[in-house]
Amino acid sequence: MEPIVLSNSLIKHKLAILRDKRTGTKEFREIIGEIASLLCYKALENAELQKTEIETPICKTEVEKLDENKYVFVPILRAGTGMLDGLIKVIPNAKIGHIGLYRNEKTLKPVKYYYKMPSNIQDREVIVLDPMLATGGSAIDAISMLKEDGAKKIKFLSIISAPEGIKKLSEVHPDVQLYTACIDKSLNDVGYIVPGLGDAGDRIFGTK
Repeated sequence: MEPIVLSNSLIKHKLAILRDKRTGTKEFREIIGEIASLLCYKALENAELQKTEIETPICKTEVEKLDENKYVFVPILRAGTGMLDGLIKVIPNAKIGHIGLYRNEKTLKPVKYYYKMPSNIQDREVIVLDPMLATGGSAIDAISMLKEDGAKKIKFLSIISAPEGIKKLSEVHPDVQLYTACIDKSLNDVGYIVPGLGDAGDRIFGTK
């Protein structure tokens, strides 16, 4: 699928703050959550709704609501957890799974160290979170694990994506829709997105 880029003036403004190396941990973390919320709204704009009757202060009326329990948010550790607060604000009753991957600095390949999902993953819509889609290795491996576990409907949310990662993800998992706030120029020789914003995990957690 072609990536869906959520681009408007406010997001461009927020991305400019994220990219600035002078932006502190608190502000960086908050903006990651804000953009994640906006990506979630976009990803669920055509979500299936269920009709139900409620009573307003004026009268009874029929409304349409999400079944929040059918959604699972899956951050790829550790940077993906920086997006989680933003999504929980949108769908507070969603289930949460975790996939632990880290990148081997020599091979640039993802290495798995943790996997934990809620039950009945095959009956839920899974939304995978990672601020940076760079080489695509972690995204591809995470989605492959979810499919092996029975997940059938998967979406991927990233703040910034590289063309190389988008290409690989679409080749291996063409059924997974990508939602991103920006597509950057390229990767450098050590696998970082250019111009990018540095290591998202380090900046979210203040570890550098």
